[in-house]
Amino acid sequence: MSIEACAGLVQRGDPDRFLAVMAAPLDARAQLLPLYAFNLEVARAPWVTQEPLIAEMRLQWWRDVVENAASGAAQAHEVAGPLHELIRDFGLPVAALDRLIAARRWDIHRDPHAGPEALAEYLEDTGAGLMWLAARALGAPDGAETAVRAYGWASAAAGYLRAVPELEARGRQPLPQGMGAQDLARLGLERLAEARAARRAVPKAIAPALLAGWQAEGLLRQVVAGRSAPELSEAQRRWRLLWQAFTGRW
Repeated sequence: MSIEACAGLVQRGDPDRFLAVMAAPLDARAQLLPLYAFNLEVARAPWVTQEPLIAEMRLQWWRDVVENAASGAAQAHEVAGPLHELIRDFGLPVAALDRLIAARRWDIHRDPHAGPEALAEYLEDTGAGLMWLAARALGAPDGAETAVRAYGWASAAAGYLRAVPELEARGRQPLPQGMGAQDLARLGLERLAEARAARRAVPKAIAPALLAGWQAEGLLRQVVAGRSAPELSEAQRRWRLLWQAFTGRW
């Protein structure tokens, strides 16, 4: 139930977000780590079993955890306990948490997204929603939501494109009919530009919540340039993360 347990989970299962947290100020980590551990638990639920019904049950358990946060149930769980405290102490929007979980039902099945709009909604509810929740946990005002969500969507699109080869290897159809990888990457860059245009509404205090998107622009530009398996070099990764953490700019 400790922050250390959440940190261990994120370090093993989501190393890029773990690096982003480690680049954040110490006082922000207690809010970010439980959220990222929760996201990891939900994201991997559809993949730890071949039985769709069991995967559905795992996701429903998390939906129940979020819905009943005020009751103090599941406090003994190493992630649910700290998540309950975040919801209680920082007023995290339960609806956004629930949509994040519900969106992962797509990962259970092998059907493609119904269309570009369905994929856009998936990215909105997962990546954009998570970044907004992280920002709220650090005290983001309502006026920052548009910019934060746009940046989160761009980051989610970059991560999704990075995962396309693995999803295809697992027999999934990650891109809907009529949408290519470059189309999605261009949309991601458009959302990134929208986020930056509204940057003045985002207080510097919540910059640690945006560190998770440090690779987004580089990955998106690689896909637009025609690279099917985008990946930044280790030097690029280090430089981009250090620059964003030091300057607070994104």
